[in-house]
Amino acid sequence: MMKLSATRRALLVGVAFATVLATGNNPPKPNTAPSLASLAVRIALGAGLVAIAIRDRRRMRQPKKPKPPPKWQAHVDNMSPWFAMVLAPTLQPWVLIGAGAATVVEAKLSSWQSYLALAGFCVLASASYLGMEIYAGVRPDKSQALLARFRTWIGTHTQQVIIWGSLVIGLWLVADSIYLIVT
Repeated sequence: MMKLSATRRALLVGVAFATVLATGNNPPKPNTAPSLASLAVRIALGAGLVAIAIRDRRRMRQPKKPKPPPKWQAHVDNMSPWFAMVLAPTLQPWVLIGAGAATVVEAKLSSWQSYLALAGFCVLASASYLGMEIYAGVRPDKSQALLARFRTWIGTHTQQVIIWGSLVIGLWLVADSIYLIVT
């Protein structure tokens, strides 16, 4: 778990900083083609998230067969760092990362405070992984029990979290982008 989450954190930080480097720390000026393209991407990603929420809400009403966990999940604690590096990108919520990258395109890192804010975002975004790793290192027995309860909760509430998270983030992306285009 630690190898996989470390790789996922590194990917998140890499996407954020690669996006800033790709823009040359010079975000597109408002109402220019690159700026409008960035906002159009955000609208498309937001609409995609809303569509995911609607699709998953409709699927919730249908009975589902319980499916076993993936085979790789049983071996997470013993996987090699190389396998973790290959597996981590496939487990990313790429729509959300794309939305984050489209938002970072608009960023202007002009002072040490803005760099600190971006670094703080990366730390905050990966804090849940970091917290679990620290807790597992300090209290291994209690952390196993907590993670077992957390897995059970996730197993019973995943659909609701996906629906609400997709809906809220999708609507915010669409509304904010439309507002920025109009103003």
